[in-house]
Amino acid sequence: MSVVVRQVMLDDAEGITNVLNPIVAEGLYTVLDTIFTPEQEQEFIAQFPERGVFTVALTEEESTIVGFQNVEPFAQYTKAFDHVGIIGTFVSEMARGKGVSKQLFHATFDIAKQKGYEKLFAYVRSDNERALAVYLKQGFEIVGIAKKHAKVRGNYIDEILIEKFL
Repeated sequence: MSVVVRQVMLDDAEGITNVLNPIVAEGLYTVLDTIFTPEQEQEFIAQFPERGVFTVALTEEESTIVGFQNVEPFAQYTKAFDHVGIIGTFVSEMARGKGVSKQLFHATFDIAKQKGYEKLFAYVRSDNERALAVYLKQGFEIVGIAKKHAKVRGNYIDEILIEKFL
C-alpha cells in the first residue's frame, strides 16, 4: 500500500479515531477500553508532549489515515528516563499486512533519535501475536512478561514487555 507518513496535525483527530475506535471496540488487540470522540483526540494531540513523536500514515490516493504511531516519554518525574520512550502502533484492519507499520516505524525511529530517544519500550498483549511479530521484525526484543497486567472486559491479560535500542 502506498502511504505518506507525516507528523500529526490537529485536523487528523477524526481520522485517528476512525482507526483507533474499531480496534478498541473489538477488544482483541489493545488494552484501551474507551472509545474516543474526535474532540477528545484533538485535545490529546494538542496536549501531546513536546518531546513526543506522533506520526500518521495516509493513503496517497484519498489522504485517508490508515495508521498512526506515537512515542511518549517513559516518565516525566525524573530525568533518569529521558532517553526512553513508550511506543504504540495502530493500523486499520483494511491496511494490515500491507507495509504501513514498517513505514511508520521508519519515520518514527528517525524522529525519535532526533529528539534524543535512545530506547523505545512497548507493552504488547500476549494474545496479539501479529503485533508482537511486527515489533520483533523491527528489531524489538522481548525483555519480560507482566502477568495479569491488564484486565479487559473482566479478563486478565498478560503483556509482553519489549524494547529496542535506536
